[in-house]
Amino acid sequence: MFNLPDDWRGWVWQGGNTPNDLQDRYLTTAPLAPGDVLVQNAAIGLNPVDWKVLGSQIGKVPGVDGAGTVVAIGPEVDQRWLGTRVAYHQSLQRPGSFAEFTPIAAQVLMRVPDAIDFATAAAFPCPALTAWQAIEKVPAQPGAPLLIAGAGGSVGHFLVQLAQARGFEVTTQSSERHFSRLQALGAKHTLSDPRQNATRFYAVIDAISPEHAASLADLLLANGHLVCIQGRVEQWPCTPFGRALSLHEVALGALHLHGDAQQWHTLTQQGERMLAQITQGTLHSELLLHFPYDQLPAQLQALQHRNFSGKQIILL
Repeated sequence: MFNLPDDWRGWVWQGGNTPNDLQDRYLTTAPLAPGDVLVQNAAIGLNPVDWKVLGSQIGKVPGVDGAGTVVAIGPEVDQRWLGTRVAYHQSLQRPGSFAEFTPIAAQVLMRVPDAIDFATAAAFPCPALTAWQAIEKVPAQPGAPLLIAGAGGSVGHFLVQLAQARGFEVTTQSSERHFSRLQALGAKHTLSDPRQNATRFYAVIDAISPEHAASLADLLLANGHLVCIQGRVEQWPCTPFGRALSLHEVALGALHLHGDAQQWHTLTQQGERMLAQITQGTLHSELLLHFPYDQLPAQLQALQHRNFSGKQIILL
């Protein structure tokens, strides 16, 4: 049986405007709420959302992605979770993954296969589950042309594979340094600017910004789908009775705030299937860049000014 410590280390935001304003503090152990478990983190995955929301709450531990072992359970939690290897995406309203331990709702956990190391598991939740939510917005139509804009990042890495597996003809927009990797993942066409191509698309999934997503609306066929991952297209990008587009937004946080148990079951089951596919070699994880715990603020700062390839993982 694991003996819980009286306190543990965590990176706490103390105010300011940069990741360098995070401070390594000792946090006090508190009783677990009904439905919660305590995960001892072995690895932390860094994501752009982590630096984008730093200023949301002074005294809070940031971080949405982590992987480790369940070492304690609260009331109303199945005992079988104890000792389970898990990965998770945490709510922005709760203590995050930038710590030795994270209290989290059991319903959001994904079991990690023994064949997957914790670093790979921690790199997975936010980008892979976001990619799955995005492709789910688009009705499957094998052979239909689909554009992924901003495909060079973590979400695009998984999205290309999921779209190709559903039979779409995938075109990507990214910087040229990502072309060979995206082609290996299943992209048929890799472009720096899709506006220079005559192809029209059944769907566009944009991982850059709402403004960029709206700028691509003219590339869509009639009754096409425009999916925006990094925000929301506020103004309808076409005239009434014109292209008759369907607009979609994507947000994992929506489930934390408004989802029910069945929706979480569906998402975590899909996550576990994708983790199994990684073990089978039919889904490929990103290139992982490993760093020690004390480098977390510096690596979050580097992510804010990203000019490298790979996924940063903090090891504990």
